[in-house]
Amino acid sequence: MKLLALIPARMGSSRFPGKPMAEILGKPMIGHVYERVAQNSLLTMTAVATCDREIFEYIEGIGGKSVMTGNHHERASDRCAEALKILEGEGHRFDVVVMVQGDEPMTDPDMITEAVKPMMDDDDILVTNLLGKIESQEEFRDRNCIKVVCDLNGNAMYFSREPIPTLSNNETHSMGKQVCIIPFRRDFLLEYTRMAPTPLEIVESIDMLRILEHGMNVRMVRTMHVTHAVDTKTDLGKVESLMKKMAPSFF
Repeated sequence: MKLLALIPARMGSSRFPGKPMAEILGKPMIGHVYERVAQNSLLTMTAVATCDREIFEYIEGIGGKSVMTGNHHERASDRCAEALKILEGEGHRFDVVVMVQGDEPMTDPDMITEAVKPMMDDDDILVTNLLGKIESQEEFRDRNCIKVVCDLNGNAMYFSREPIPTLSNNETHSMGKQVCIIPFRRDFLLEYTRMAPTPLEIVESIDMLRILEHGMNVRMVRTMHVTHAVDTKTDLGKVESLMKKMAPSFF
């Protein structure tokens, strides 16, 4: 099985412009994500998918692989699908595309393996998504933290920026959050781009809802690793502090 990791990144984030090149521990965030993802031994190739020359040149400058895409994409999954087609035009071929958001600098290489393993064990699984633990009520109420509720088979029932499900007894131990490490089977990623965008996907601004609204499953996979995405400048400081505590693995 040939696995491609694609890291979508763009400078034009509405919440944090220039976010991929913001420095953490003396290195642009996108550099942390790229280097840590590329350490996973299952991957055939790791590449950054971007519409910004600054990101493209930085990744190429550190000896990495970058793919220039259009600047019209609303969804990271659509950007990854374009990058896949470009790479295939260069003669590459992949079975699974692992999308890793460029704002996940705490990604552990083993998280790729966690996310992909169910697909290796079950040919019927088309897409998986890592599920992390919500650590506090503050995180539970944060709109930048995407909450997930699952059925008894481990498939996502709904993703929301609102606090779901109802908080019981002031405990968050059973609450789950989306961690944006998302493997697609190659053909299903391309099918995703042919699906019409859906109402809940648009109102929540969450890629995975397009899949659920079209009646298909997203298998959630619990991760053993602690991670925190960078959505705002406040997150940047928090993540840098967390990474310092976990050094030297982030240097």
